[in-house]
Amino acid sequence: MVEFHEVSELPDGFARLLDVSVAEGFNMLERLGQRYDEGRRFDGPGEGLFAAREGRHLLGVAGLCVDPYLEAPDVGRVRHVYVDPEARRRGVGRELVGRVVERSAASFRRLRLRTLEDPADRFYRALGFQITHEADATHVLETTDLARR
Repeated sequence: MVEFHEVSELPDGFARLLDVSVAEGFNMLERLGQRYDEGRRFDGPGEGLFAAREGRHLLGVAGLCVDPYLEAPDVGRVRHVYVDPEARRRGVGRELVGRVVERSAASFRRLRLRTLEDPADRFYRALGFQITHEADATHVLETTDLARR
């Protein structure tokens, strides 16, 4: 059974998940590790880091923070979303991003993210994000859209 939790530190199994992500050619977990090495946690108002695990196996992570590309404390950023390839298509990513979106509703009027991968584009659009041409973002979700769900 997959369990989802908010975590304050990088979860057990992060190093293995990092290796898997790098082998796939992704760097989002490297950036997440660097963030923690620099002492930057997801501990600001409305922020959070979420993990999915099945038993002792870490399946994925997703973060939410104030968007660092804007000077707008009411705009959040979806960060460092990654799901182990063996756990994909099982709803893990959907639930992780769902936790991020749920958390964001109380603190942020809008969420932004950036992805350059076609499968991720389809994934985020299926979750209600819209394509944008704003600087430093490819997708947005307005909290007014959340209220209609």
